[in-house]
Amino acid sequence: MKVSIVAVLALLSDVSDSFTTVSRMSTCSTSLQMSANPGSSVFLTPELAKSCIDIAGGSPVYAYSIKSLEDAADACLAFPNAYGLTVRYAAKACPNGAILKFFSSKGIHIDASSGYEVRRAIAAGIPPEHISLSSQELPTDFDALMDMGVKVNACSISQVERIGKHYEGKKQKIGIRVNPGVGSGGFSKSTTSFSKTNVGGPSSSFGIWHTLVEDGTVPAIVDKYGLEVERIHTHIGSGSDPAIWQRVAQKSLSFCAIWDTVVTLNLGGGYKVGRVEGEATTDLQAIGQPVTDTFKDFAKNHNGRELKLEIEPGTYLVAMAGAVISTVQDKVQTTGEDGHTFLKLDSGMTDVLRPSLYGAIHPITVLPGSGKTEDIGDETEKVIISGHCCESGDILTPKPGEPEDLEERPLRKAEIGDFLVVDGSGAYCSGMSAKNYNSFPETPEVLLDREGKVHVIRERQPLEQIYQNEVNLPDGVF
Repeated sequence: MKVSIVAVLALLSDVSDSFTTVSRMSTCSTSLQMSANPGSSVFLTPELAKSCIDIAGGSPVYAYSIKSLEDAADACLAFPNAYGLTVRYAAKACPNGAILKFFSSKGIHIDASSGYEVRRAIAAGIPPEHISLSSQELPTDFDALMDMGVKVNACSISQVERIGKHYEGKKQKIGIRVNPGVGSGGFSKSTTSFSKTNVGGPSSSFGIWHTLVEDGTVPAIVDKYGLEVERIHTHIGSGSDPAIWQRVAQKSLSFCAIWDTVVTLNLGGGYKVGRVEGEATTDLQAIGQPVTDTFKDFAKNHNGRELKLEIEPGTYLVAMAGAVISTVQDKVQTTGEDGHTFLKLDSGMTDVLRPSLYGAIHPITVLPGSGKTEDIGDETEKVIISGHCCESGDILTPKPGEPEDLEERPLRKAEIGDFLVVDGSGAYCSGMSAKNYNSFPETPEVLLDREGKVHVIRERQPLEQIYQNEVNLPDGVF
């Protein structure tokens, strides 16, 4: 199933004219991303890339397209539903305050994965009652957060116990996150039962194993402390296989039937975005409509109970709305049958960890360092792209499906000083990187508005900030 909402902007040379409407595209847009010699990246022309670098005070820099963010938000807000929908942005995907505020302005709420993310969202102006927390580590101040109105989903038996003991007899409303027994997602062809992007099934620690809900263990704890379950939460990973997702929706509704106090079913996120050729983008309409019918069937079979739906997209909302703009700072060759040409960047796993972590593939475009469209050349070459870290795994061109292997990428021939844009970097890059490794400062972020104006939304980190919390030992310790 390949219906894409990938953003592609017109290939215009003038900066003021180069930022234009992002629209739904068919999978042919993915082929453009993988072309060796396109005239622009997904949404950056040479002129716009240079403008981002100049305003940020140099490369590397994360750039985000507000129009791409808006189009993705509108698509998620149109997700089919029977009796009401709340879209929650998975803040971990890209937690910059400007991004959080933008989605909040669209009526999108927040899904947080730690108490710190909750506090960060509140600091950005998000109302606590618009924040949901599902965390591997229940924060020590969970009670303060819940008292403010934050909706907490208990993700383990011990979390239910801790919440229950604190609110015993007070009919505290909670959510229960359930591992439904299946998962979806993964990058490695050799991976079957386990995947680093699969958060459901027996190889995942996320959520309460479904049999503990079905056999009465969890209901007994809920009754013991007088808790009120108002939400069921499930999430299975980043694959979004339609058949698996729909099957999980049906199973999740069976958990809702256990408590007549449940008013909301949260089916998580993980909706896949096809960054490169061969990767499908989840069709939200196609995946959502059968679930809508299932909700209606549940209402018919349970005395008219009309459950609201929640979804938690992260990647879908921001992946193709962001890019890392780097500079080729060196170019080296090895010779012989197994030799390669390497482009060395001024960025790497400090900014885009996904290729090193689990072999993710990103669209990559070489643009002239002059920042002028007329300087785009026609010559191409096959290269390996390496990052700036003193780390053998800092590679941006892993072999698809084989994270431990390399594969040359055909790109426009690059010279030292040219720009290299890593698209598809809006999700799980700035918020999930090896920043400060080798003491490289945190990379700045900029936002492109609808008119093409560039705004700094995070400044480059000063070197001193990296080590400011270190404490000198007293004399005589050494």
